[in-house]
Amino acid sequence: MKNKLLLINLGGPRNAGEIPKFLKDLFEDPLVFDLPLPEFLRIRLARKIAETRAKKVEETYASMGFGGGSPLVSETEKQADGLKKLLEESGEKWEVRTAMCCGYPDIRELPPEWTDPKEGVVLLPLFPHFSRSTVLSTAMLMEKQLGYCPASNPLWVRPFSDRKEYLESIRDLILDFFQGELTEKDFLHIKQEKIQDWQNLDIVFSAHGIPLRLIKKGDLYTKEIEENVQALTSLLREKGYKGQIHLSYQSRVGPSKWTTPNTLDKIQELGQKGIKRIAVYPISFISDHLETLEEIGVQIRDHAFENGISEYYRIPAPGSYPAFLEALAKFVFEAKYSAQKGNRLSCICKSSGGWDPKKEKVTCDCA
Repeated sequence: MKNKLLLINLGGPRNAGEIPKFLKDLFEDPLVFDLPLPEFLRIRLARKIAETRAKKVEETYASMGFGGGSPLVSETEKQADGLKKLLEESGEKWEVRTAMCCGYPDIRELPPEWTDPKEGVVLLPLFPHFSRSTVLSTAMLMEKQLGYCPASNPLWVRPFSDRKEYLESIRDLILDFFQGELTEKDFLHIKQEKIQDWQNLDIVFSAHGIPLRLIKKGDLYTKEIEENVQALTSLLREKGYKGQIHLSYQSRVGPSKWTTPNTLDKIQELGQKGIKRIAVYPISFISDHLETLEEIGVQIRDHAFENGISEYYRIPAPGSYPAFLEALAKFVFEAKYSAQKGNRLSCICKSSGGWDPKKEKVTCDCA
Protein backbone atom coordinates (compact mmCIF):
# COMPACT_ATOMS: atom_id res chain seq x y z
CA MET A 1 0.00 0.00 0.00
CA LYS A 2 1.35 3.40 -0.98
CA ASN A 3 1.59 6.27 1.42
CA LYS A 4 0.14 9.60 0.27
CA LEU A 5 1.53 13.10 0.69
CA LEU A 6 -0.21 16.29 -0.44
CA LEU A 7 1.88 19.46 -0.75
CA ILE A 8 -0.34 22.53 -0.31
CA ASN A 9 0.67 26.02 -1.41
CA LEU A 10 -1.09 29.35 -1.83
CA GLY A 11 -0.84 29.16 -5.60
CA GLY A 12 -0.18 31.31 -8.63
CA PRO A 13 -1.45 31.49 -12.21
CA ARG A 14 0.42 29.11 -14.51
CA ASN A 15 -0.45 31.33 -17.48
CA ALA A 16 -2.29 34.56 -18.25
CA GLY A 17 -5.57 32.72 -18.67
CA GLU A 18 -5.53 31.60 -15.04
CA ILE A 19 -5.02 35.07 -13.54
CA PRO A 20 -8.75 35.87 -13.05
CA LYS A 21 -9.35 32.55 -11.26
CA PHE A 22 -6.27 33.05 -9.07
CA LEU A 23 -7.27 36.59 -8.04
CA LYS A 24 -10.89 35.59 -7.43
CA ASP A 25 -9.87 32.75 -5.11
CA LEU A 26 -7.38 35.01 -3.34
CA PHE A 27 -9.61 37.99 -2.64
CA GLU A 28 -12.81 36.08 -1.89
CA ASP A 29 -11.13 34.32 1.04
CA PRO A 30 -12.22 36.15 4.23
CA LEU A 31 -8.98 35.21 5.99
CA VAL A 32 -6.80 36.59 3.17
CA PHE A 33 -8.86 39.65 2.29
CA ASP A 34 -9.87 40.40 5.87
CA LEU A 35 -11.83 43.63 6.25
CA PRO A 36 -14.05 44.97 9.07
CA LEU A 37 -17.09 44.93 6.79
CA PRO A 38 -20.32 42.96 6.61
CA GLU A 39 -19.65 39.87 4.52
CA PHE A 40 -21.97 40.86 1.67
CA LEU A 41 -20.03 44.12 1.25
CA ARG A 42 -16.63 42.49 1.70
CA ILE A 43 -17.31 39.89 -1.00
CA ARG A 44 -18.54 42.52 -3.46
CA LEU A 45 -15.43 44.60 -2.87
CA ALA A 46 -13.22 41.51 -3.17
CA ARG A 47 -14.65 40.62 -6.57
CA LYS A 48 -14.34 44.20 -7.77
CA ILE A 49 -10.68 44.41 -6.73
CA ALA A 50 -9.90 41.05 -8.31
CA GLU A 51 -11.45 42.26 -11.57
CA THR A 52 -9.73 45.66 -11.63
CA ARG A 53 -6.29 44.26 -10.71
CA ALA A 54 -6.28 41.57 -13.38
CA LYS A 55 -4.82 43.70 -16.17
CA LYS A 56 -1.97 45.14 -14.09
CA VAL A 57 -1.18 41.72 -12.65
CA GLU A 58 -1.12 40.27 -16.16
CA GLU A 59 1.46 42.86 -17.23
CA THR A 60 3.64 42.07 -14.21
CA TYR A 61 3.58 38.33 -14.79
CA ALA A 62 4.32 38.84 -18.50
CA SER A 63 7.52 40.70 -17.60
CA MET A 64 8.88 37.77 -15.55
CA GLY A 65 9.56 35.49 -18.52
CA PHE A 66 7.49 32.46 -17.52
CA GLY A 67 4.93 32.50 -20.31
CA GLY A 68 2.65 35.04 -18.67
CA GLY A 69 2.29 33.13 -15.43
CA SER A 70 4.06 32.31 -12.17
CA PRO A 71 6.70 29.60 -11.66
CA LEU A 72 5.31 28.82 -8.19
CA VAL A 73 3.26 25.81 -9.29
CA SER A 74 6.09 24.26 -11.30
CA GLU A 75 8.53 24.92 -8.46
CA THR A 76 6.15 23.19 -6.04
CA GLU A 77 5.96 20.22 -8.41
CA LYS A 78 9.77 20.06 -8.40
CA GLN A 79 9.66 19.94 -4.61
CA ALA A 80 7.09 17.14 -4.80
CA ASP A 81 9.33 15.12 -7.12
CA GLY A 82 12.33 15.64 -4.87
CA LEU A 83 10.38 14.69 -1.75
CA LYS A 84 9.04 11.53 -3.36
CA LYS A 85 12.59 10.36 -4.10
CA LEU A 86 13.73 11.07 -0.56
CA LEU A 87 10.72 9.41 1.05
CA GLU A 88 11.12 6.28 -1.06
CA GLU A 89 14.76 5.91 -0.03
CA SER A 90 13.24 4.38 3.12
CA GLY A 91 11.95 1.48 1.04
CA GLU A 92 8.34 2.67 1.28
CA LYS A 93 6.17 3.56 -1.69
CA TRP A 94 4.79 7.10 -1.79
CA GLU A 95 2.35 8.98 -3.98
CA VAL A 96 2.95 12.73 -3.86
CA ARG A 97 0.67 15.41 -5.31
CA THR A 98 0.41 19.19 -5.18
CA ALA A 99 -2.62 21.42 -4.66
CA MET A 100 -3.17 25.17 -4.53
CA CYS A 101 -5.59 27.22 -2.45
CA CYS A 102 -5.81 29.83 -5.21
CA GLY A 103 -5.82 28.83 -8.85
CA TYR A 104 -4.86 25.40 -10.19
CA PRO A 105 -4.39 22.57 -9.40
CA ASP A 106 -7.39 23.51 -7.24
CA ILE A 107 -7.52 21.82 -3.86
CA ARG A 108 -11.32 22.10 -4.00
CA GLU A 109 -11.39 19.67 -6.90
CA LEU A 110 -9.45 16.87 -5.20
CA PRO A 111 -11.33 13.82 -3.86
CA PRO A 112 -11.32 13.13 -0.08
CA GLU A 113 -8.73 10.37 -0.46
CA TRP A 114 -6.26 13.15 -1.30
CA THR A 115 -7.36 15.76 1.24
CA ASP A 116 -8.64 13.89 4.31
CA PRO A 117 -6.03 12.91 6.90
CA LYS A 118 -8.56 10.41 8.25
CA GLU A 119 -7.91 8.57 4.98
CA GLY A 120 -4.21 8.42 5.84
CA VAL A 121 -2.91 11.22 3.62
CA VAL A 122 -0.14 13.42 5.07
CA LEU A 123 -0.89 17.12 4.52
CA LEU A 124 2.10 19.46 4.17
CA PRO A 125 1.16 23.16 3.95
CA LEU A 126 4.27 24.87 2.56
CA PHE A 127 4.23 27.77 5.02
CA PRO A 128 7.14 27.90 7.50
CA HIS A 129 5.30 30.33 9.77
CA PHE A 130 1.73 30.41 11.01
CA SER A 131 -0.55 33.13 9.73
CA ARG A 132 -4.28 33.51 9.59
CA SER A 133 -3.92 34.32 5.88
CA THR A 134 -1.99 31.12 5.04
CA VAL A 135 -2.21 28.21 7.49
CA LEU A 136 -5.56 29.16 8.97
CA SER A 137 -6.99 30.03 5.56
CA THR A 138 -5.91 26.63 4.24
CA ALA A 139 -7.44 24.79 7.20
CA MET A 140 -10.75 26.60 6.84
CA LEU A 141 -10.84 26.01 3.09
CA MET A 142 -10.38 22.30 3.70
CA GLU A 143 -12.99 22.28 6.46
CA LYS A 144 -15.57 23.32 3.87
CA GLN A 145 -14.73 20.19 1.89
CA LEU A 146 -14.21 17.74 4.77
CA GLY A 147 -16.80 18.90 7.29
CA TYR A 148 -14.14 19.33 9.97
CA CYS A 149 -10.88 21.25 10.44
CA PRO A 150 -7.94 18.93 9.73
CA ALA A 151 -5.30 21.10 11.42
CA SER A 152 -5.34 19.21 14.73
CA ASN A 153 -4.77 15.84 13.03
CA PRO A 154 -1.19 14.56 13.50
CA LEU A 155 -0.96 14.00 9.72
CA TRP A 156 -1.14 17.79 9.24
CA VAL A 157 2.47 19.03 9.28
CA ARG A 158 2.58 22.17 11.37
CA PRO A 159 4.63 25.34 10.66
CA PHE A 160 8.29 24.47 10.97
CA SER A 161 10.22 27.75 11.22
CA ASP A 162 11.57 26.80 14.66
CA ARG A 163 12.69 23.31 13.68
CA LYS A 164 16.43 22.63 13.86
CA GLU A 165 16.54 20.81 10.52
CA TYR A 166 14.78 23.65 8.71
CA LEU A 167 16.91 26.36 10.32
CA GLU A 168 20.17 24.60 9.50
CA SER A 169 19.07 24.04 5.89
CA ILE A 170 18.39 27.76 5.43
CA ARG A 171 21.70 28.67 7.07
CA ASP A 172 23.50 26.34 4.68
CA LEU A 173 21.58 27.71 1.68
CA ILE A 174 22.63 31.26 2.55
CA LEU A 175 26.26 30.28 3.08
CA ASP A 176 26.36 28.23 -0.13
CA PHE A 177 25.00 31.25 -2.01
CA PHE A 178 27.63 33.54 -0.50
CA GLN A 179 30.38 31.09 -1.44
CA GLY A 180 29.08 30.57 -4.99
CA GLU A 181 28.31 26.90 -4.46
CA LEU A 182 24.64 26.66 -5.48
CA THR A 183 23.86 24.86 -8.73
CA GLU A 184 22.48 27.55 -11.03
CA LYS A 185 20.19 25.20 -12.97
CA ASP A 186 18.35 24.32 -9.75
CA PHE A 187 17.36 27.93 -9.00
CA LEU A 188 15.59 30.65 -10.96
CA HIS A 189 17.38 33.81 -12.10
CA ILE A 190 20.58 33.39 -10.09
CA LYS A 191 24.21 33.81 -11.08
CA GLN A 192 26.68 32.06 -8.83
CA GLU A 193 30.07 33.45 -7.94
CA LYS A 194 31.78 33.77 -4.59
CA ILE A 195 30.99 37.04 -2.85
CA GLN A 196 34.12 38.66 -1.50
CA ASP A 197 34.05 39.50 2.21
CA TRP A 198 30.58 37.97 2.58
CA GLN A 199 31.19 37.79 6.32
CA ASN A 200 30.58 41.54 6.56
CA LEU A 201 27.58 41.94 4.24
CA ASP A 202 24.39 43.35 5.70
CA ILE A 203 21.54 40.81 5.41
CA VAL A 204 17.94 41.94 5.13
CA PHE A 205 15.46 39.20 6.00
CA SER A 206 12.37 40.23 4.05
CA ALA A 207 9.10 38.60 5.09
CA HIS A 208 5.70 38.90 3.46
CA GLY A 209 3.80 41.57 5.37
CA ILE A 210 0.32 41.22 6.81
CA PRO A 211 -2.21 43.82 8.02
CA LEU A 212 -1.75 44.83 11.65
CA ARG A 213 -5.40 44.02 12.34
CA LEU A 214 -4.49 40.33 12.02
CA ILE A 215 -1.81 40.73 14.70
CA LYS A 216 -4.36 42.44 16.93
CA LYS A 217 -6.62 39.42 16.52
CA GLY A 218 -3.87 37.25 17.97
CA ASP A 219 -1.97 36.07 14.89
CA LEU A 220 1.50 34.92 16.02
CA TYR A 221 3.06 35.46 12.59
CA THR A 222 5.41 38.33 13.48
CA LYS A 223 6.50 36.57 16.69
CA GLU A 224 7.47 33.48 14.69
CA ILE A 225 9.25 35.59 12.05
CA GLU A 226 11.26 37.45 14.69
CA GLU A 227 12.24 34.22 16.45
CA ASN A 228 13.20 32.72 13.07
CA VAL A 229 15.53 35.65 12.35
CA GLN A 230 17.10 35.40 15.80
CA ALA A 231 17.76 31.68 15.38
CA LEU A 232 19.25 32.09 11.89
CA THR A 233 21.43 34.94 13.10
CA SER A 234 22.93 32.70 15.80
CA LEU A 235 23.55 29.88 13.33
CA LEU A 236 25.22 32.23 10.84
CA ARG A 237 27.41 33.77 13.55
CA GLU A 238 28.66 30.27 14.43
CA LYS A 239 29.91 29.95 10.83
CA GLY A 240 31.83 33.21 10.81
CA TYR A 241 29.23 35.71 9.63
CA LYS A 242 29.85 39.11 11.28
CA GLY A 243 27.59 41.54 9.40
CA GLN A 244 24.45 43.34 10.49
CA ILE A 245 21.04 41.64 10.36
CA HIS A 246 17.81 43.49 9.55
CA LEU A 247 14.16 42.40 9.42
CA SER A 248 11.54 44.01 7.20
CA TYR A 249 8.22 43.24 5.53
CA GLN A 250 7.28 43.44 1.86
CA SER A 251 4.25 43.20 -0.47
CA ARG A 252 2.11 45.79 1.29
CA VAL A 253 -1.15 46.60 -0.50
CA GLY A 254 -4.04 48.94 0.27
CA PRO A 255 -4.37 51.86 2.70
CA SER A 256 -4.53 49.91 5.96
CA LYS A 257 -1.59 49.67 8.37
CA TRP A 258 0.72 46.71 7.75
CA THR A 259 3.65 45.17 9.56
CA THR A 260 6.72 47.41 9.61
CA PRO A 261 9.36 48.35 8.70
CA ASN A 262 8.53 47.99 5.02
CA THR A 263 11.42 46.53 3.01
CA LEU A 264 11.57 49.54 0.68
CA ASP A 265 11.81 51.86 3.67
CA LYS A 266 14.46 49.68 5.32
CA ILE A 267 16.57 49.65 2.14
CA GLN A 268 16.33 53.42 1.86
CA GLU A 269 17.31 53.81 5.51
CA LEU A 270 20.39 51.60 5.04
CA GLY A 271 21.44 53.51 1.95
CA GLN A 272 21.12 56.82 3.77
CA LYS A 273 23.31 55.44 6.57
CA GLY A 274 26.05 54.73 4.08
CA ILE A 275 25.62 50.97 3.82
CA LYS A 276 26.90 49.87 0.40
CA ARG A 277 26.55 46.08 0.37
CA ILE A 278 23.39 44.11 1.18
CA ALA A 279 21.89 40.70 0.55
CA VAL A 280 18.14 40.08 0.80
CA TYR A 281 16.72 36.73 1.85
CA PRO A 282 12.94 36.03 1.50
CA ILE A 283 12.49 34.50 4.94
CA SER A 284 8.76 33.69 4.70
CA PHE A 285 8.94 32.11 1.23
CA ILE A 286 10.08 28.63 0.27
CA SER A 287 9.67 28.90 -3.54
CA ASP A 288 10.77 31.65 -5.89
CA HIS A 289 7.90 33.44 -7.61
CA LEU A 290 6.52 36.96 -8.12
CA GLU A 291 7.43 38.33 -4.67
CA THR A 292 11.01 37.08 -4.83
CA LEU A 293 11.90 37.31 -8.51
CA GLU A 294 10.10 40.53 -9.45
CA GLU A 295 9.71 42.36 -6.14
CA ILE A 296 13.03 41.51 -4.47
CA GLY A 297 14.95 40.76 -7.65
CA VAL A 298 13.93 43.84 -9.63
CA GLN A 299 11.86 46.46 -7.78
CA ILE A 300 13.67 46.40 -4.44
CA ARG A 301 17.04 46.02 -6.20
CA ASP A 302 16.45 49.12 -8.32
CA HIS A 303 15.29 50.99 -5.21
CA ALA A 304 18.52 49.97 -3.46
CA PHE A 305 20.70 51.30 -6.27
CA GLU A 306 18.74 54.56 -6.28
CA ASN A 307 19.51 54.95 -2.58
CA GLY A 308 23.27 54.49 -2.71
CA ILE A 309 23.61 50.72 -2.40
CA SER A 310 26.37 49.57 -4.76
CA GLU A 311 26.27 45.78 -4.23
CA TYR A 312 22.91 44.02 -4.05
CA TYR A 313 22.32 40.27 -3.87
CA ARG A 314 19.05 38.34 -3.97
CA ILE A 315 19.42 35.07 -2.09
CA PRO A 316 17.02 32.53 -3.60
CA ALA A 317 14.22 30.79 -1.73
CA PRO A 318 15.10 27.19 -0.81
CA GLY A 319 13.03 25.54 -3.53
CA SER A 320 14.55 22.10 -4.14
CA TYR A 321 17.73 22.72 -2.12
CA PRO A 322 18.68 19.21 -0.90
CA ALA A 323 19.02 19.98 2.82
CA PHE A 324 15.66 21.76 2.79
CA LEU A 325 13.89 18.80 1.16
CA GLU A 326 15.57 16.47 3.63
CA ALA A 327 14.13 18.54 6.47
CA LEU A 328 10.63 18.37 4.95
CA ALA A 329 10.96 14.61 4.48
CA LYS A 330 11.77 14.22 8.16
CA PHE A 331 8.68 16.23 9.13
CA VAL A 332 6.54 14.02 6.89
CA PHE A 333 7.87 10.81 8.45
CA GLU A 334 7.35 12.24 11.94
CA ALA A 335 3.74 13.07 11.11
CA LYS A 336 3.13 9.56 9.80
CA TYR A 337 4.60 7.86 12.88
CA SER A 338 2.81 10.25 15.24
CA ALA A 339 -0.50 9.30 13.65
CA GLN A 340 0.32 5.61 13.95
CA LYS A 341 0.76 6.10 17.69
CA GLY A 342 -2.70 7.66 17.88
CA ASN A 343 -1.41 11.08 18.95
CA ARG A 344 -3.76 14.03 18.89
CA LEU A 345 -2.73 17.66 18.62
CA SER A 346 -4.29 20.83 20.01
CA CYS A 347 -6.09 23.18 17.65
CA ILE A 348 -3.47 25.38 15.99
CA CYS A 349 -6.21 27.75 14.81
CA LYS A 350 -6.99 28.67 18.38
CA SER A 351 -3.47 28.58 19.80
CA SER A 352 -1.75 30.57 17.04
CA GLY A 353 -4.47 32.57 15.32
CA GLY A 354 -6.25 34.25 18.19
CA TRP A 355 -9.46 32.43 17.29
CA ASP A 356 -12.61 34.08 18.67
CA PRO A 357 -15.72 32.16 17.55
CA LYS A 358 -17.95 35.19 18.17
CA LYS A 359 -15.98 37.39 15.76
CA GLU A 360 -14.93 35.00 13.00
CA LYS A 361 -16.51 34.90 9.56
CA VAL A 362 -15.81 31.16 9.32
CA THR A 363 -15.99 28.31 11.83
CA CYS A 364 -13.29 25.97 13.14
CA ASP A 365 -14.39 22.46 14.03
CA CYS A 366 -11.23 20.55 14.91
CA ALA A 367 -12.00 16.85 15.13
